Amino acid sequence: MVQQLQDPLDAGLHVSGRVQGGGAVPPGIVQIGVANPLAGFGGAWGIARSGAEGPRAEAAGEAAAASTAPPPALVEAENRQVRFLAARISEALDEAGALEAETAALLEGDETYACLLTVPGIGPRTAAQLAVSVDIGRFPDHDHLASYCGIAPRVRSSGTSVRSVRASRRGDARLKSLLIFSCNSLVRSSGRYGEYYRACRARGMGHGRALKAVARKRLRAIYAVMRDRVPYRE
Repeated sequence: MVQQLQDPLDAGLHVSGRVQGGGAVPPGIVQIGVANPLAGFGGAWGIARSGAEGPRAEAAGEAAAASTAPPPALVEAENRQVRFLAARISEALDEAGALEAETAALLEGDETYACLLTVPGIGPRTAAQLAVSVDIGRFPDHDHLASYCGIAPRVRSSGTSVRSVRASRRGDARLKSLLIFSCNSLVRSSGRYGEYYRACRARGMGHGRALKAVARKRLRAIYAVMRDRVPYRE
């Protein structure tokens, strides 16, 4: 015998007085069947569904799914926006590529630019930015150049202790980004900078801090290459 619950919050539930094997349900134990859009999974969950509730539950599930679908006009408007943004991004990338090619052509005969391309991890974009924006004669050593590029560590003193902390936020932001992120190509290398990166990670540094440490170490070589106008040597 099945007793239908009357509470609206319990709609779709029924209480059975017998168990699956035909025996009576022990006192205080009920068998609950749920009639909802998930009732199709009842076999896997061991949930019973009454025959009268099945079609209504499926219809309710379909109606709920239809009510959450966005209107076709909204979908089309969003698609137009996506296509517009994709076109603008493509145009910007083309312009950046053309500008880089033009810059590289202008610097083709520049000795400093050519020497910078021999430094591990330095590509045309970073080499061009260094050659154009850095007058190496203004910097007495690589530490001053590191400060200009924004990758020199800030020094914090307390009493008699002095320690380096995270990189300074001052300096040329574009150069800083180029010098740090170009070190990503050195992470898996077998050269001195790849080994130094792995040593920094072994000391507990995160990926970002290790990249900055590699960028500072590599800047010593960059300074020497720009000062002496000679190719990089290990």
